[in-house]
Amino acid sequence: MDVAQETWSHKLETYVKLKKHNLVRGLPSLKGKQIKGSFESKNIVSTSRPLKVLHIDLFGPTKTASLGGKHYGLVVVDNYSRWIWVMFLAYKDECFKVFYVLCKRIQNEKGINITSIRSDHGGEFENENCQQFCEELGIHHNFSCPRTPQQNGVMERKNRSI
Repeated sequence: MDVAQETWSHKLETYVKLKKHNLVRGLPSLKGKQIKGSFESKNIVSTSRPLKVLHIDLFGPTKTASLGGKHYGLVVVDNYSRWIWVMFLAYKDECFKVFYVLCKRIQNEKGINITSIRSDHGGEFENENCQQFCEELGIHHNFSCPRTPQQNGVMERKNRSI
């Protein structure tokens, strides 16, 4: 063990002991999940109407199953209203079918067309079925850059909340 490692290891152990036994007031705590720094936030909504931009993402598998025994979730967020739709899935390959049905349903209910969707480069969204669907309905599909979840920050924040 080198000197630096030995010194810092000892200091960390001391810090943990002090914190554990509440021997010193005012020590910072390590609460919450550390996340990568984001881009500068915008305080304005960048869309002018509902369903203009939908953010979509798939999460899972989760350790705990839903009440229906499903381990994946499809999350869709409207950029304008921040309304969230969450559909639970047993398998990842159900994602497109569920998204297709949801899009048709909300467009019929609201009488408004979806203009654009934003997602990461997950295989569940970057495939021929999804591309064909978007072309048929005139939906523009935007992808965030690889390894930059900050670009789809609306969705990533909602996933942490869920």
